[in-house]
Amino acid sequence: MRNNQDRFGAKQDGSETPAVNKGLDFVKPSEFVTLPSKGAYPVGHPLHNKEAIEIFYMTAKDEDILSSEALLKKGLAIERFIENVIVDKSIKAGSLYTGDRNAIIIAARSSGYGNAYETTVKCPQCSANSHQIFDLDNPKIKETIEADEELSLVKQDDGTFATVMPRTNYTVCFRLLNGKDELDMVTEKLKKKKTKIAGLDKNVTSQFKKMIVSVEGHSDAQVINRFVDVMTTRDSVHLKKCYGLVVPNVEIKNDFECESCGHQQELEVPLNADFFWPDA
Repeated sequence: MRNNQDRFGAKQDGSETPAVNKGLDFVKPSEFVTLPSKGAYPVGHPLHNKEAIEIFYMTAKDEDILSSEALLKKGLAIERFIENVIVDKSIKAGSLYTGDRNAIIIAARSSGYGNAYETTVKCPQCSANSHQIFDLDNPKIKETIEADEELSLVKQDDGTFATVMPRTNYTVCFRLLNGKDELDMVTEKLKKKKTKIAGLDKNVTSQFKKMIVSVEGHSDAQVINRFVDVMTTRDSVHLKKCYGLVVPNVEIKNDFECESCGHQQELEVPLNADFFWPDA
């Protein structure tokens, strides 16, 4: 006859065997994302000379962050989201270059909802709506161009870039923008909207004032601001072209043809909070 005490784990002396609580091991899966910048951060930055960053897969908590009305109104949803998915908490989202942030956003969205991003876009020509599907699994890495003779552009030892402006012939040094720069510009714009201050949006000049580190060797903020405020269009176009060449990024584009007017153009996927809530 079988001993029921042995079957059910009771001891021979009549005392009960303590239940073993094995528990559940909830481990968040992660992945490594290639950095377009290839770790071109200053010495001392956690990502200095690192070519990849480890991020967690998206969770329900991340969805809460992205759908938070309070964070969306303040322009902080994407910032908090990036901070939450980065495994190494010594890496601050605001210190990441724009291209590296974009790479994280694309990878996280792909792991969370799949590689097919379906959304509705407006034709740039006639504003007609069109359905588009972007493949997030094949992003194109755009690397930094460190020098361009035609533009008198060259990368400096400290990681900044120098170029000679075509109109003024001034040597201007500039740096790559990061998440903090973007957040500051968004906050400034929201603050202006909230206080209903009249005037033009200063998107271009605000960006220039943040990225320029010196003009003819002068790094004083007043000098830089004054230079930007009187910058000619020729110099402005030149500086934007230079920045477009040196900024590392990850791009996902589709060849678009409008069914209504026939307009053709290459469209790039927009990387904002709506990126995670597409119009399917």
